[in-house]
Amino acid sequence: MNFFTLLFNIQIMKRVIILFLLMTAFAWQGHSQQISKHAIGLRFGNHYGLGPEINYQHGLRDNNRLEFGFAWHTRNHYSGIKLTGIYQWVWNIEDGFNWYAGPGAGVGMASYREGYYADPRRTESNGYIYATGDVGIEYNFDIPLIISLDVRPQINFNYHNNLTFDFGLSARYQF
Repeated sequence: MNFFTLLFNIQIMKRVIILFLLMTAFAWQGHSQQISKHAIGLRFGNHYGLGPEINYQHGLRDNNRLEFGFAWHTRNHYSGIKLTGIYQWVWNIEDGFNWYAGPGAGVGMASYREGYYADPRRTESNGYIYATGDVGIEYNFDIPLIISLDVRPQINFNYHNNLTFDFGLSARYQF
């Protein structure tokens, strides 16, 4: 490698570093956006998340919040409820469009029959605890409405499904 090639590569690296620092500064500025103090609504998830969920979000600061959910599911051979709590960090992408992520935990109760045509008097119930997380995107409309799409991986303890993924669509009223 000759001297001019090395010098040219150093100049490119300086530009890349300056561009990276500028992007980081703009991202940090977007990080300090305002989220609503309260939001309540419904989250519609798949079966592994137990279906619909009544959901409440409580803003803590400008960029983080707590989310609480109560989910239930009833089918012919299976029923369950669960309570979830998640701490979320929220980052602004652009004008009302945010993404968020955070850890959480919860408790649940499930009752089921082993076979679809099993005797309904022979059910088993099982309480369980779980660790979860949440990653999603949301759009905050000019009216008091938030629509979001997220995924929650969940690790269950003392329950027959050790790892599940719950994909959900939410609509919340913010106040």
